[in-house]
Amino acid sequence: MMSSRSTSTVLFLLLLLFVPLACKPPTGTVTVVQVIDGDTIVIEGGTHVRYIGIDSPERDEPYYAEAMQMNEDLVEGKEVRLESDVTDKDEYGRLLRYVYAGDTFVNAEMVRQGWAWSTAFPPDIKYQGYLEAMENEAKQLKRGFWQ
Repeated sequence: MMSSRSTSTVLFLLLLLFVPLACKPPTGTVTVVQVIDGDTIVIEGGTHVRYIGIDSPERDEPYYAEAMQMNEDLVEGKEVRLESDVTDKDEYGRLLRYVYAGDTFVNAEMVRQGWAWSTAFPPDIKYQGYLEAMENEAKQLKRGFWQ
């Protein structure tokens, strides 16, 4: 029979073993078939994906075209990996995901280039600190709409 301390040690070691596996970026890929704007895409099969943690200009707002163009440059026609957070879909039925094109974390790159804002939508805040740092960099370097 294991003592309480031994059980705790075993559980701690198992946690150390499996947590890194859970934090690995997603490995399956999907193709982006359309870019809607600076924070929404359509993937194969017609599923709409809304980027988690960011917001970009809407169609009737300044810098919409630039934000959409940056997103197109990053993902249109490309294979991307999708990573979820807490919430699967938003109120419009769009998948909520962090998106990776190769080694590029697209959500963060949109913010880093100054074509999207870091915007927290709890409970989906896994990378919010990083996205805020990217926004601060864009502001300091006067990128995108921060000029």
